[in-house]
Amino acid sequence: MAIPLPIDNAPIRVAALYRFATFEDPAALRGPLLAACRAGGVRGTLLLAKEGINGTIAGTPAGIDAVLGHIRALPDCADIEVKFSGAVAMPFHRTKVRLKQEIVTMGQGDLDPAHNAGTYVDPQDWNDLIADPDTIVIDTRNDYEVAVGQFEGAIDPKTPSFRDFPEWFRAERARLLGEGKQPKVAMYCTGGIRCEKSTAFLKAEGVEEVYHLNGGILKYLETVPEDLSMWRGECFVFDQRVTVGHGLALGSYGLCFACRRPVSAQDMQSEHYEEGVSCPACWDERTDEQREAYRERQRQEELAMAQGRAHVGAVLPSQLVKDDDPEPDDHS
Repeated sequence: MAIPLPIDNAPIRVAALYRFATFEDPAALRGPLLAACRAGGVRGTLLLAKEGINGTIAGTPAGIDAVLGHIRALPDCADIEVKFSGAVAMPFHRTKVRLKQEIVTMGQGDLDPAHNAGTYVDPQDWNDLIADPDTIVIDTRNDYEVAVGQFEGAIDPKTPSFRDFPEWFRAERARLLGEGKQPKVAMYCTGGIRCEKSTAFLKAEGVEEVYHLNGGILKYLETVPEDLSMWRGECFVFDQRVTVGHGLALGSYGLCFACRRPVSAQDMQSEHYEEGVSCPACWDERTDEQREAYRERQRQEELAMAQGRAHVGAVLPSQLVKDDDPEPDDHS
């Protein structure tokens, strides 16, 4: 698995981005955005919806700059935050700009994270908030992500998908919030997109004091010293690094390319782990026929690597690690 390069030394720049904004006619934005990507030789996937834009793209620095210039000219996107990383080779086969109902799928109708998300809390102030006994802390990520690491004292909803979060909250609301004065609710996710939407959901449900970690776990790990940190474990990310730790140092987990879940060194010792084919978490979820197809894919990828070429049908790690949809939902 290729390790990302420092941006300054990388021939390919990877840009992960999202922005909740109001696009009255996202279909009208699609063609010009796709043309800008193709003109700059930029590949990857961008999602457009009435609620904004989300995606990950890669290309030369000049190509990425040109596409980001186009995106920043879209309504309410002038100050869109972009997370950059470097790659030695192009990680995507195609350029896709897709129209969606939501840029991160929650299935709750007309939420408005652009104007009604919770209160942002910067990483340097996060510890004080979550250490407050009048605050409950909720992890909005999927169960396999939480298993790798979480904030001290956080509640794990044990949801397999972000779509499951609203049902979990409604079922647990009375237990979580109790009667009388409601506690403060602090929520977090990997890069920010899911907790912006989940805080908007809680506010729509009538919860008043809702906060979320500005920049997500990644910004916290990047800026808060380890000796002051309340983060425990590693953070699952949506690229070829798989997990990162404090200072965004490369983590210790690998990736199961069958189910896209992280695998630990202990998992790799299991009889149900086979590189590119299965892991203990997905062994019972796949058929023998599926595993044989994965084995053939793995053989083709290994052959391509041995011959010093990229197998044209290979699915790269950056294409496999996506949350909930077969589209990008969150970003490292």
